[in-house]
Amino acid sequence: MVQTGERLASTASERYLLIYMIAVLVIVTSLVIIFFVVFLKRKNKLLLDRIKQQQAFDAEIVQAQTETQEQTLKNIGWELHDNVGQLLSFASMQLSILKMQMSEDVKEKFKDTSDALKESLAEVRSLSKTLNNEVVLNIGFEKSITNELDRLKKMKFTSAELKIIGEKVAFKDRKHEIIIFRILQEFLSNSVKYSEAKNLSIVLNYQPNNLMITASDDGKGFNIEDVEKGSGLINMKSRAALINATLDLTSQPDKGVQLILNYPL
Repeated sequence: MVQTGERLASTASERYLLIYMIAVLVIVTSLVIIFFVVFLKRKNKLLLDRIKQQQAFDAEIVQAQTETQEQTLKNIGWELHDNVGQLLSFASMQLSILKMQMSEDVKEKFKDTSDALKESLAEVRSLSKTLNNEVVLNIGFEKSITNELDRLKKMKFTSAELKIIGEKVAFKDRKHEIIIFRILQEFLSNSVKYSEAKNLSIVLNYQPNNLMITASDDGKGFNIEDVEKGSGLINMKSRAALINATLDLTSQPDKGVQLILNYPL
């Protein structure tokens, strides 16, 4: 009986010891898991904070670059209007005076030169307006696009049309009008320089929650992978990101270029 009691007591002690060890193991494991979860959360928070700081820094850099570019364009616009425009006006006036002193047969020879001067003066004045933010805001987003397309159509394109779908919705920030207009200007400028296109098209599709803008040309196109890191595309995407818009550029050789900009209203 005594031996049996000792065995029971020994078994009970072993059980208590086992339970105690299991409990300790569970507690230690739980603490390790909790510590690991807390560590991961803190690590993720630090990473997110660092990403947000980097994004904020990048946004400030893009904003500063955009403001610098806009001021530069504004200064160029003033120079074109005030200096180059005045010089062309003076040249046109002098030519007119000179023509008055010549015979009719000689005047005809100056007609092409006179017309070229007048067209150059009109082009300079038109271009100077598109470079000035205040003028763009004054005449409006859609009218500015129309003026730009009309200017390009006179230069070299068979057609350059703007199509508007839906009911116009006001921009939440009028500065965004300038940014989108500059993106479209960049696209159109590239079409003029590289595309060899004959036709340009811009579609403004006003939807309930966003504005879908599609700009396209029917030029020679290109391999999109070759220009993924080009400064023009990076500049357009940076401007789009600044206003929380998405920008996609698609192209294939001999199939033109298409830009789609999705701007949340």
